[in-house]
Amino acid sequence: RVITEPFNRAVCQELARHIDPTLPGKTLIFCANDAHADLVVDLLTEALAARYGGVHHDTVAKITGRSDKPGQLIRRFKNEELPKIGVTVDLLTTGIDVPAIINLVFIRRVKSRILYEQMLGRATRLCSDLFGPGEDKEVFHIYDAVDLYATLRDFTEMKPVVSDPALTLRQLVDALLATTVTAASRPYFHDAILARLQRKRALLRQHSDALAYRCGYGADALIQHLHDGGPAASIALFTAKPVLADYIDSLRRPGSRIGIPVSHHPDQLRRVEAGYGSAQKPEDYLESFGAWLKEHIATLPALVVVTQRPRDLTRAQLKELALALDAAGFSETYLRTAWRDARSEDIAAGIVGYIRAQALGSPLIPYADRVNRALKTILHGRYQWTAPQRKWLERIGKQLHKEWVIDRDAFNEGRWRDIGGFDAANRVFDGKLESLLGDLQAEVWRDSA
Repeated sequence: RVITEPFNRAVCQELARHIDPTLPGKTLIFCANDAHADLVVDLLTEALAARYGGVHHDTVAKITGRSDKPGQLIRRFKNEELPKIGVTVDLLTTGIDVPAIINLVFIRRVKSRILYEQMLGRATRLCSDLFGPGEDKEVFHIYDAVDLYATLRDFTEMKPVVSDPALTLRQLVDALLATTVTAASRPYFHDAILARLQRKRALLRQHSDALAYRCGYGADALIQHLHDGGPAASIALFTAKPVLADYIDSLRRPGSRIGIPVSHHPDQLRRVEAGYGSAQKPEDYLESFGAWLKEHIATLPALVVVTQRPRDLTRAQLKELALALDAAGFSETYLRTAWRDARSEDIAAGIVGYIRAQALGSPLIPYADRVNRALKTILHGRYQWTAPQRKWLERIGKQLHKEWVIDRDAFNEGRWRDIGGFDAANRVFDGKLESLLGDLQAEVWRDSA
């Protein structure tokens, strides 16, 4: 609600250190309003020029409803090299598919968890060949200059009490849509939303045309629709129109003002922190990961297999383990980042590698190096491989770089299935393919020389 040039200048100068417009990938920046977007375009262009010795004037572009030909700008952002950085407010929050986005920047508060997740969705699209032939986008980065985690906590953990008149329509809508709310409680939140709209009926009528443009209903029609449709109508409407509640909350009577103390003191960057989904230091995050592993080793069979019998690990077990780790906040991306920040080593070891390093003290080695070493050991081992067997081993090695685990089921999917699946490959290896896959997997995770 307060926009000052010194704060935004400090943010843009730091962004210029992390975002090189000459590298592959695009950046999407969310601002508070149109004037704020103009300010950020100017300051970021200035910061990029200072750091990289000048940039093309189309590198950073404002893409909002007030831009000249916004539809054309969106198409250029999606399909052309420039602009590399789009600065928006609400126009690109939902429904826009730009696969090349690898950076999201928040310089605005978002009070809706649903809207926030839709914003994150702008960067989750895969983008083939973005970084070179055969390569795809593996991660995207979030730069959060306004402490969104702490902001959203008040809304996502809100208790089902709506008697407080200070609660906004946004808060009531989030409570209605929360997955933790029981079906019996939804009519209560629906009634509170309806009561809030009825109290603002006169104000809504003043903006009835704009309201109809945003949701398809004028003021009176909207209230009647929700009254007749009950909780299901409210859920459907606010799910389909995630920014509607924020828009209604923003409406003010002519001449009304909210007092905001504004300071124009110089701002400076204090620190840059990696979040890992929380506010922990990297060392604390890794320590929490180790504690989680000890706590769940007895209840997650896949953990026992990873640490004691990696040759027997299946894709189903690995998927189960990855889901459990993600739910606990320990994704492979977070672990790799925390390890890099804590130990100044950026190692793509894979989720199994990080588990074994934390639980067993195994050396953290790039997964690709482990696969190459294991394949070399198997190829030059005790067997005299035939030419077809060597060809199949090379295929398996290439696939193992991508899949982490190759078991019987893997051979009956995709391109493996098209060339005969497990049975065909098993015949090539004289009925010993399953044992060979176990040997290869065990060799991948063998630690001793």
